[in-house]
Amino acid sequence: MSRLELVAAVIGALSVWLSTRQNILSWPTAIVNVVLYVFVFREARLYADMGLQVIYAVLSVYGWYEWLHGGENRTELRVSRTGPRLGVVLAAIAAAGALTLGFVLRGATDAALPFMDSFLSSTSLVAQWMMTRKKLENWLVWIGVDVLYVGMFVFKGLYLTAVLYAVFLALAVAGYRDWRRSLATPHAVAA
Repeated sequence: MSRLELVAAVIGALSVWLSTRQNILSWPTAIVNVVLYVFVFREARLYADMGLQVIYAVLSVYGWYEWLHGGENRTELRVSRTGPRLGVVLAAIAAAGALTLGFVLRGATDAALPFMDSFLSSTSLVAQWMMTRKKLENWLVWIGVDVLYVGMFVFKGLYLTAVLYAVFLALAVAGYRDWRRSLATPHAVAA
């Protein structure tokens, strides 16, 4: 465990906690978090996750804007549901990304776990996009991903990051509960 991993973990936990509260500060803290994790994952040779952090930074800027102005008439975005059609499209994108990236990493790098890393990265990217659009089900995707990430990080000896992802798992459960409540309020957006 490095000092950098510790700082990244603390900022990451804060960012996810702010997301569960639908607090706009979740986005700038997310940007700081992902920049730090680029270096943590490079050291661990988890290249898909390292590259994913760059995409997260871009999505964080997008999410920041969307949460402020992505609602009706450029108002604050409200929680909504993911329809079945969109769910199928997002699952297909995650699967195609996982396979493509997995084969690239296996063939072109010394990646430690090319297909697991790619699957988790692709699925996380889909979940992050869902979060930028305040789709309730993003938390369900995060729950599944976080369970697998904990195992992968333990295997790679990134114990603090494994603990962080266990915290993310608990926060994802809380986020789902809180966002579901928010969806039930009169201001919620219909799917």
